[in-house]
Amino acid sequence: MKIAMWSGPRNLSTAMMYSFAARGDCAVVDEPFYGAYLKATGLDHPMAAEVIASQSQDPDTVAAECVGANPQGQSLFYQKHMTLHMIPGFGRDFMRQLTNVFLIRHPARVVASYAKKREGPTLADIGFVQQAELFDEVANWLGHAPLVIDSADIRENPTRALSRLCAALGIPFTDAMLHWPVGPKPYDGVWAPHWYNAVHRSSGFEDPEGDLPDLPSDYAKLVEQAMPHYERLAGYKL
Repeated sequence: MKIAMWSGPRNLSTAMMYSFAARGDCAVVDEPFYGAYLKATGLDHPMAAEVIASQSQDPDTVAAECVGANPQGQSLFYQKHMTLHMIPGFGRDFMRQLTNVFLIRHPARVVASYAKKREGPTLADIGFVQQAELFDEVANWLGHAPLVIDSADIRENPTRALSRLCAALGIPFTDAMLHWPVGPKPYDGVWAPHWYNAVHRSSGFEDPEGDLPDLPSDYAKLVEQAMPHYERLAGYKL
């Protein structure tokens, strides 16, 4: 099985990748389209040159790797994808060969977290519009809504949330998914030193988050723009 987990940035996505890697029967890949996305858009991201140099810049090559043989002969292949990387011009037919899951998080938390790492995010940067578009595209292929899981539910009760996800995927849940070694991982993207500081200090999912963050007016407006997309997908969550 090939599991494509689609989210925006700052969305528990790295912890989820670590969780699946900890199973022992699952290969993982970290944002395989990031280099192609940066090359195509020319956006100024932290460590952009290093990211581009570290990955294939051809989206068709990346897509072929996503649907090819599972790495290391593992029965599962977990792919951490950013919705914003699937820009117009990047073919999406490869997604038909994957089991697509959508990982969501409240926009206020995403914006607050993202802005600490890269100031002045735009709606395109945080991936909610693209996530909703991809969700609709996959739903149209399937004839029903694809799987959706909310990061808040995972942090509230990781065992329950991951058990539900695994059951929906038709794979066994294992307690090994709840813990991983502290520190960098060999499968981290080259961008990890900038983005993964907190998750590198973790050995499991963090506790539930408190109240929503207070945001300045420009960021609050960004949250307002993203909310309809988040709320629509939240209506389908496990």
